[in-house]
Amino acid sequence: MPIPYYHVDAFTGELFAGNPAGVCMLSAFLPDSTMQQIAAENRHSETAFVVPRADGNFDVRWFTPEVEDDLCGHATLASAYVLALRQHTAWPVRFHSRSGVLTVAREQGGFELDFPARPPQPCETPVELLPALGLETAQVMRSRDYLVVVDHAEQVRALSPNIAALGKLASGIGGTIVTAPGEGDVEYVCRFFAPSIGIPEDPATGSIHCTLAPYWAARLGKQALRGQQLSARGGYVRCKIAGDRVKIAGKARLYLQGTIEL
Repeated sequence: MPIPYYHVDAFTGELFAGNPAGVCMLSAFLPDSTMQQIAAENRHSETAFVVPRADGNFDVRWFTPEVEDDLCGHATLASAYVLALRQHTAWPVRFHSRSGVLTVAREQGGFELDFPARPPQPCETPVELLPALGLETAQVMRSRDYLVVVDHAEQVRALSPNIAALGKLASGIGGTIVTAPGEGDVEYVCRFFAPSIGIPEDPATGSIHCTLAPYWAARLGKQALRGQQLSARGGYVRCKIAGDRVKIAGKARLYLQGTIEL
């Protein structure tokens, strides 16, 4: 059975940057085990599986190399980009997902995702967390992911965490975000580690801004923010707070288009 397949670099306007995502266009979802095997074979942090609905919307599911995810930004952005490549004309697109209906609008030069806000809350800090990150002190909160706040962008850039130790801390779907005030034209910087679900470090993540944007908006008194992910590939997003939603905007580029033969 041939499956149209796309490899898209998301949250970047350039190839070989941002976050690679796989997008599989289906007429109906495959067995869970098959989709998991495809995601593991792709070795991207996320592969999206997109199915058209009778009402003109789409269903979407995301798989890491190890588990099915509950919310993924960069693979949703990549899916919208693929629909644009395939001459889809009804915008904004509505994706039905495990996290509810996610809307993606086209804008000049990119796409804007409408995602649920996930503000961080105070939490008890696991004693192993900061040592695993190589940090002595930091503010720690949690939503789906741990949010670790440090004082300077250079601390985020210089992190060399113990990935194996971080992998033992997460329960369920989740990881660790590390963030600090930004430099230049960005309000904040970040990195994201989720080894427990097969993502040692994610290059450019959309879902974490559901937590980062509300945190930095409250701290800085701004409703519109720019963020930079300081991974080796790097990535940029623009975020706006809209009540209990976060608008996350970015670009994408096609790297590869082909067919998966099952």
